[in-house]
Amino acid sequence: MPAISFQSVSKSFVSARGPLQALDGVSFDIQQGEFFGLLGPNGAGKTTLISILAGLARASAGRVSVLGHDVQSDYAQARSKLGVVPQELVFDPFFNVREALRFQSGYFGVKNNGDWIDELLHSLGLADKAGANMRQLSGGMKRRVLVAQALVHKPPVIVLDEPTAGVDVELRQTLWQFIARLNKQGHTVLLTTHYLEEAEALCSRIAMLKAGKVVALERTSELLKTASSNVLRFKIDSALPAQFADKARVTGRIVQLPAHDAHEIEQYLAIIREAGLRVEDVEIRKADLEDVFLDVMSGKKEVAA
Repeated sequence: MPAISFQSVSKSFVSARGPLQALDGVSFDIQQGEFFGLLGPNGAGKTTLISILAGLARASAGRVSVLGHDVQSDYAQARSKLGVVPQELVFDPFFNVREALRFQSGYFGVKNNGDWIDELLHSLGLADKAGANMRQLSGGMKRRVLVAQALVHKPPVIVLDEPTAGVDVELRQTLWQFIARLNKQGHTVLLTTHYLEEAEALCSRIAMLKAGKVVALERTSELLKTASSNVLRFKIDSALPAQFADKARVTGRIVQLPAHDAHEIEQYLAIIREAGLRVEDVEIRKADLEDVFLDVMSGKKEVAA
């Protein structure tokens, strides 16, 4: 039985500009115990799909289930199996951190779980903030509380929607150590993130959404095999030669070019020398998930979904 099953899920909205198809026949399963990544650009449909999973939105067509429980017809059971960390910082300003976790426990009918709450506070670096009012916390600390609230009823399925957006490196490390430990204990994890290095490091399998459709669905290792074998990376202060226009990925002064072999790298460098350009910090690296993602989203690469 899959931990999460999306079967031909579609969602349409009516906006001021007319009908909008947010999801179009999305189908895939996430197996129990998987650490699964859901990637896509803004507006691809990731949050809409998670909102349907969490019962916050209703699919126009299709079926979604959590451990065999339909999220519409068996909502209570499906929701009890889920722990969802949303993108938005939503909190109750009238309670301190420990009280917020106790109230969240009550929503799921969980009693006498003080030891687990203490463990959450310690594991997420919140122990010294347990008595602090939620309004007094920084954005990063509020994000930690949202994670603790999602886990307070020990759900077998954990959904993390951009959990590290805008937070410091310390929280990322603390969060991923704790979530990785829960995953090893058998919890299923569904992650959406724009930090593709996180997805590459953590997720065993990945789905990519574009315009509401699944355009890639594969093990992370297999996706990486589809990438160019190397990437030439350097810094430059001048305009690039026209030959690079369709190949280069430019971020400020940093230029990255896909390279399949040493001969292609030498060709790039020869063109740069002939143009009389000065480059700095030249390096050659292995292609990563970001390279695959950009190729898939641009339509340069097709991955069976």
